[in-house]
Amino acid sequence: MTIDISQFFQVFFDEAEELLAEKERLLLAVDIAAPDAEDLNAIFRTAHSIKGGASTFGLSDMSEVTHILESLLDRIRQGQMALTAEHVDAFLAAKDILKMQLDGHRLGSAVDQDAVANVRMMLQSFSQDVPVAALTPVAPAFHTAEKETVSHAGGQRYRLELPKMEEREVDALAAELGLLGDVAVSALPDARKVLEVTTHESLDDILAICSFVLNPDDMVITQAPPLAPGEAEAARAAQEKAQGYGFFDPLPATPAAQGAADPGYGFFQPLEDIRAAAGVQSDAERGYGFFQPLEQIRADAAKAGNASAAATPAVASAVAEAEQEKKPAKKEGDKAGAESSSIRVSIEKVDQLINLVGELVITQAMIEQRASALDPMLHEKLLDSVSHLTRNTRDLQEAVMSIRMMPMDFVFSRFPRMVRDLATKLGKKVDFITNGAATELDKGLIERIVDPLTHLVRNSIDHGVEMPAARVAAGKTEAGRLFLSASHQGGNIIIEVSDDGAGLNRERILAKAAQQGLDVSESMSDAEVWQLIFAPGFSTAEAVTDVSGRGVGMDVVKRNISAMGGVVDIRSAKGFGTTISISLPLTLAILDGMSIRVGDEVYILPLGFVIESLQPAVEDIKDISGKGQVVKVRGEYLPLIPLYQMFDIAPRFTSPSEGICVILETEGRKAALFVDDLVGQQQVVVKNLESNYRKVVGISGATILGDGGVSLILDVAALIRSSRQLADESIFS
Repeated sequence: MTIDISQFFQVFFDEAEELLAEKERLLLAVDIAAPDAEDLNAIFRTAHSIKGGASTFGLSDMSEVTHILESLLDRIRQGQMALTAEHVDAFLAAKDILKMQLDGHRLGSAVDQDAVANVRMMLQSFSQDVPVAALTPVAPAFHTAEKETVSHAGGQRYRLELPKMEEREVDALAAELGLLGDVAVSALPDARKVLEVTTHESLDDILAICSFVLNPDDMVITQAPPLAPGEAEAARAAQEKAQGYGFFDPLPATPAAQGAADPGYGFFQPLEDIRAAAGVQSDAERGYGFFQPLEQIRADAAKAGNASAAATPAVASAVAEAEQEKKPAKKEGDKAGAESSSIRVSIEKVDQLINLVGELVITQAMIEQRASALDPMLHEKLLDSVSHLTRNTRDLQEAVMSIRMMPMDFVFSRFPRMVRDLATKLGKKVDFITNGAATELDKGLIERIVDPLTHLVRNSIDHGVEMPAARVAAGKTEAGRLFLSASHQGGNIIIEVSDDGAGLNRERILAKAAQQGLDVSESMSDAEVWQLIFAPGFSTAEAVTDVSGRGVGMDVVKRNISAMGGVVDIRSAKGFGTTISISLPLTLAILDGMSIRVGDEVYILPLGFVIESLQPAVEDIKDISGKGQVVKVRGEYLPLIPLYQMFDIAPRFTSPSEGICVILETEGRKAALFVDDLVGQQQVVVKNLESNYRKVVGISGATILGDGGVSLILDVAALIRSSRQLADESIFS
């Protein structure tokens, strides 16, 4: 039966994109001066995994690039070549090329073949004396390279007796196992092959690779204790002198002679020669020179661990080394287990599930409202069941909504590379620091917040952070600092982009605004001046570059944030830096709201904006000539917003002392919303009013109440901004 692997293309595309992102993250975080071995191995594994998948699906262009890349990475991780900044730049460029090729296969977009050729040549030039072989099923060139300096002394030695296989399959398997350590191929008298693997990786890693070519159960696996460094070098020197071939090259095709005269299967010299060269006494003293069954080795190691007090120093050292080598393998195994515990589900299915849960919330509200009219004495059990339904519905809604919540790291991880490249291009030094990457936000908002944040980060680097010489002259460190943070605050998420640069220049902003005909004055507060940079076409840049200066962007940033129900705030101090803060709702699908009544109408007030509610005394209400009314709340005068006037509704009460004032706060300002009555608090499903009707000022959406009626959700920020009481700042004095 043939299997159509084309159905798995999308899975490969998704995984390859994740691997490329992980590779970029690791490359940007690696310490070039003292790279961690585990980081280098992880970078290598990303390239190897992509190469394996690309080869499986016949994407030869990607596999060719990754073949060169992994060969170079293998040299670096084996210590044959020192990692440099130029290497990191080349690997990042290779990542970009692979991403372009991946998009070409997935989306049909154009691939710049000249750029691909340039990157391949750059990687080849780094390889220099390590020619990269073509992708044919033979032992690759990194085997030859390893024989120069790499020693796997102290690693585990495994002997794999293979079933009868074609020569090309044996060569391909040897090539793949060569990525884990040293491999030697020999033959048995019955023409079957034997692979001798010396590696620091676990047996599970070896079996995982073998499973792609054959059934691991068809192999006979035995193990010997690791070679000491002196013995390994002596064995290698003796072999090369006596037989004249490289340690990892294929043996001459004389299986009969090898089997009869060479019980070491072509891998080992006679034990006497090895001992003479290395000064080793005997098998009994050293404990090896022959192979034992794998189970016996493990049993002996366990016994040695239990009786460590009586063990010889050599055995204790071997056990400790073996345990040390098992730790990374166990870590990788745990990681693999964690990855296998997740599944991929299309966003359409998640959206459908959320919509159904939203309808369930509405239905539950209807049942609850109907049940509230029943006699609690006669229908005690029914009301108790309704109470359980309400609680379970809310738990279900929260669980389903959490599926759409994604960590901000999904956004933050895009910026280290951009900051690095842009700072290099502008000749600046920037340390990029993130905080709160685990903070979660709705997937729909995460996708829409990327572009605004990108523009803010680019602006901070271009306009905020000074050149190194200017920073030193100002008494600052040569490298500027750019902070990107996220945190929860009530029902909102606060995202801040901060820098320790020069800060905003009030005089330049006012001069530029006056030049463009904007209504400005010297008496404007700093907060008002900072808001001028959001005007369309506004820019204080002296020259237009490909980074900024055209005045296009900040107005789009504010418009996009406002469209998501968010607000943008700027704080700046000259010479100390600038902070741009974005406040967004956690989700646009379901919100906790307070039901309020004005006349015969019921509106929903988002609970995140509500501070408190009260009924003011007559003496606390003051009239401002031509400016409306204010209400005094604990010594603070707040503008009064009569909702019935805003929406032209006949109210039950016209005096605030008879109704209710709900104290609201948004964009750093407070106001008192005058309503007739508070109905209650409930969770509502947000329906888009603009797509079903049209945009209405002061209204952000609609919902269906428990009685089946439609209630409008108030846009608090728009109400406060449009209220005429806010036209004069003297109200707040």
